[in-house]
Amino acid sequence: MRIWLILAAAALTLSGESVGGLKWIPPAGWKSEGTAPMRAATYRIPPAPGDKDTAEFVVYFFGQGQGGTVEANIERWKSQFRAPDGKIANAMIAKRTVHGLPVTTIDTSGDYSGMGGPVSAGPTVHGYRLLGAIIENPGGNVFIKFAGQVKTVAQNQPKFEQLLVSFERISK
Repeated sequence: MRIWLILAAAALTLSGESVGGLKWIPPAGWKSEGTAPMRAATYRIPPAPGDKDTAEFVVYFFGQGQGGTVEANIERWKSQFRAPDGKIANAMIAKRTVHGLPVTTIDTSGDYSGMGGPVSAGPTVHGYRLLGAIIENPGGNVFIKFAGQVKTVAQNQPKFEQLLVSFERISK
């Protein structure tokens, strides 16, 4: 009986989630809060020592041909962060390939005004960081946005990377 329970737990850990013909495996300990309009998955990340707010890791999916261009989304995400001088904060943008899928990533931090969601500004919060990625996929691009207080995002950056590199096409 004990061996069966161990095997069942391993299968659940490796099963992952999927949207738009892609699948991914969330890091151990990350539990999805389920889907919502435009959201394929939402994960709440507990605050790191010294931070007070939970962070939010969201996988967005709008459908094939929906959600705007990679460039427009990166620019929108950049514009949600301000440096102390009030100008748009610096952002590191990179391109790579994950399991044959083109991926554009962004890493930026500062005063964050994107709490209202993808189409509306919310209240500005200080000391936030965004790790984001857009995975280009024929079935529809997948948008990943991990935002939270700087220490919390830094502590969980390896898990962000782990989830990002787990994305792959669903075999038929």
